[in-house]
Amino acid sequence: MTAFSLDPAQTAWCEELRTLARDRLAPLAAEGAPGHVNRPLLAALGELGLLDRLFGSGALDLCLLRESLARGCTEAETALALQGLGAFPVLRSGTPAQRERWLPGVRAGRHVAAFALSEPGAGSDAGALALDAAPDSGGWRLTGEKCWISNAPEADFYTVFARTTPGARARGVTAFLVPADRAGLTGTALDMLSPHPIGALAFDGVRVTPDDLLGGPDRGFAVAMDTLNLFRPSVGAFALGMARAALDATVEHTATRTAFGAPLSALQAVSHQVAEMATRTEAARLLVYAAAAAHDAGEPGVPRRAAMAKLYATETAQFVVDTAVQLHGARALRRGHLLEHLYREVRAPRIYEGASEVQRTIIAKELYANREPTA
Repeated sequence: MTAFSLDPAQTAWCEELRTLARDRLAPLAAEGAPGHVNRPLLAALGELGLLDRLFGSGALDLCLLRESLARGCTEAETALALQGLGAFPVLRSGTPAQRERWLPGVRAGRHVAAFALSEPGAGSDAGALALDAAPDSGGWRLTGEKCWISNAPEADFYTVFARTTPGARARGVTAFLVPADRAGLTGTALDMLSPHPIGALAFDGVRVTPDDLLGGPDRGFAVAMDTLNLFRPSVGAFALGMARAALDATVEHTATRTAFGAPLSALQAVSHQVAEMATRTEAARLLVYAAAAAHDAGEPGVPRRAAMAKLYATETAQFVVDTAVQLHGARALRRGHLLEHLYREVRAPRIYEGASEVQRTIIAKELYANREPTA
């Protein structure tokens, strides 16, 4: 296998996942309340062993899993990905006791995880975190806010990043595992364009101890980047799955919808747009797979490759879905239509886990840092 092709077993697995998402998971997703954690859907993901794949697979398998689920049911993909994002720091940096307490429930879909990094004044600039972790009797007291946190306020535990060393920017951030029932922690749901749950968290002197540490004092930024370097290419895979779903629908629609006495596909203006959608989608696929393969192989330049994959795939998905809506016409704007759903879903990935502008900055910084000066 190379970074640019899949073997027959992987291809068959992707098709199986897509069918499973469409036939079994999509009905459960339809029964959920928008903006709330769909626990029956999570339980089904656990029962099918898909949540377990989050922790036993590499970046490429994670990308294939997210892409395939997204083609059949975006809600199932998002529920699975948020579990991974919130729990991966526990797997990688947690103590044996933390892993034993929380990960079996995450794998089974009983415990809901959340990744609490962003704040009202610190989204893309993670080094500017202001949630204060003040020393207190051998532990710390967390005081401040988190915002735009997926699965909040309904998660069972949060991976929380707080400032333990003032003025040290990224070098002064520590990660903690904070159960949702900890005294002083409250949350508020936010009504967002995307249908999955997002909320704000308020910390009023929330007590944490050394037993709650993830990765050690002042190691939180490394914990966050370890997680994001894995999940950024897979955000691109999520976007890729949506692009492929929109492309599939558009090929079918333009081949069967007639106008001016012929299928829409007979119009060069239409067929060329579909060709552009397909070409950009394939280019995004190659970038995503290559970034994931580089991560799994331990190759250098993973942050740049992950940034390229997320940037290009999410921007491409926005273009593909928007073009699909245009070619479908008014029917695509009707509530409940696949493309209406994708149109709402596709916008957020260009912002979360590092906005497109941040990804461009990461790419440019590495290019300039590694340049070879001319004599």
